[in-house]
Amino acid sequence: MKIGFYPGCSLKGTSREYNESVAALAKAFSLELEEVQDWNCCGATAAHSMNRTLALLLPARILALAEQQGLDEVVVPCASCYNRLSTVQYELAEDEALRNEIADTIRMPYTGSVRILNVVQMIEKYIQGELAARIVQPFDRQVACYYGCLLVRPHGVLQFDRLEDPQSLDALMKLVGAKPVDWGFKTECCGAGFSVSRTDIVGRLSGEIVRDAADRGAQAIIVACPMCHSNLDMRRQAIDSYLRRRIDVPVLYVTQAIGLAVGLSPRELGIERHFVPVTF
Repeated sequence: MKIGFYPGCSLKGTSREYNESVAALAKAFSLELEEVQDWNCCGATAAHSMNRTLALLLPARILALAEQQGLDEVVVPCASCYNRLSTVQYELAEDEALRNEIADTIRMPYTGSVRILNVVQMIEKYIQGELAARIVQPFDRQVACYYGCLLVRPHGVLQFDRLEDPQSLDALMKLVGAKPVDWGFKTECCGAGFSVSRTDIVGRLSGEIVRDAADRGAQAIIVACPMCHSNLDMRRQAIDSYLRRRIDVPVLYVTQAIGLAVGLSPRELGIERHFVPVTF
């Protein structure tokens, strides 16, 4: 089965391990990911707050390229990229004049026909049905499923999962043997793009998330966003400084957790690249 794939900037750089785990899991379930050719940055996280036209052009060009390539669906693992592509597709569908203007500017036809899937939707559609039969090592851990700001918002556009208490990650983790905890920070902000400019803010916001997960007994935090992973994992020194305690709960992508359960190796899944060691 062949489906389109838009990695975005993060999966080609700071979140290389996410890219590796998505590719390894897809291959294990006979999915061929066809990368959108000549793709560009989607504009996340700042374009839409600085230049509205550019914020429309960048995602529109990606989607137009996917159409040109004959792709019906495109998997977008980064929650921020998924949010930007989906929002622009929605805006252009609602405004024919704007859609025509953007198509003229990018000098490519654009119809908005490509279906955009986040990584959870990809797993639900193409992998979930085979999971039970493929598990060789159940992920028997208590986990805190962290959705972040962008995977489920804006709800009116994405129509994905519940807004305040989403359940899709929890359901997938239950299928591989995990026990999701009931906790209060599923969709709270981790600090997002402040990771470099205001690490203190990230330390505080992400610190509250990590603390609540640990206090509820979570042995791992499960994410589907490279920015969330970066802040919760890479910024653990700032988090520990804010909390005035050390918390060693690791952060795993949902693709890594499922990959481990179906027998993929930590190396195949990029787990050795994490700042907080995954020791179990």
